[in-house]
Amino acid sequence: MKTKLFEALLVERRAQRPVAVITRIADGAQALVGSMGVVGELALAGPLLDEVGQLLRAGRSAMLRDDEDDVFVRSHVSQPRLVIVGAVHIAQALAPMAATAGFEVVVVDPRRAFATEKRVPGVRMVHDWPDEALRALGLDPRTAVVTLSHDAKLDDPALIAALASDAFYIGALGSTRTHAKRVERLTAAGLGDRLGRIHAPIGLDLGGRAPAEIAVSILAQILLCRYRGEAASDPTRPPRQEAQKASTQ
Repeated sequence: MKTKLFEALLVERRAQRPVAVITRIADGAQALVGSMGVVGELALAGPLLDEVGQLLRAGRSAMLRDDEDDVFVRSHVSQPRLVIVGAVHIAQALAPMAATAGFEVVVVDPRRAFATEKRVPGVRMVHDWPDEALRALGLDPRTAVVTLSHDAKLDDPALIAALASDAFYIGALGSTRTHAKRVERLTAAGLGDRLGRIHAPIGLDLGGRAPAEIAVSILAQILLCRYRGEAASDPTRPPRQEAQKASTQ
């Protein structure tokens, strides 16, 4: 790798930004793809660049075909992160599941009676208010944010911070009626054009009602978004309304 390209790679890695190294097998020519766009000897565009982006989002490396040439894509990514707002029963189940799936898990809840090591063991706990906590954490394209407190005073500031970020997934607990009221509040805050990013009611509609079952559906949806770029759910659909309302303590 040429010196300038290597230095650019180091800058991205030190900043923990995802970056891919593309190498043309025929002659060893290389390029970087990341937050800086495309840098290097290869002119990447169209479907190939889209495929590189998909690999980078998934944190995967692979061989691709570009017209007549084979190129190898080596993805350099940091550990994916899940930020959970609200140390409720669903969080107690979701946190260890996500950690097992390879996520760094951070639980944010200023209510110290909820946010305890005993209640949610083995994960980083932050007791700041969600907007302050999320700003300090720095949400990037490897981060998923879920709001589970079912308290607008906690969830709304977290959602506002998440919507201003590059987080790859944003989900909010609550029924369709709860989300409709949330949409009204966030629209009044000037975020109407971004609300389509929120998955609500949160999780895939697996039919489960228990906190652990809802946690499974949330993690499944996060993984679907991570690997396939699944768009946010239609907020008018009616799955698990009562289950989500009842599973917040």
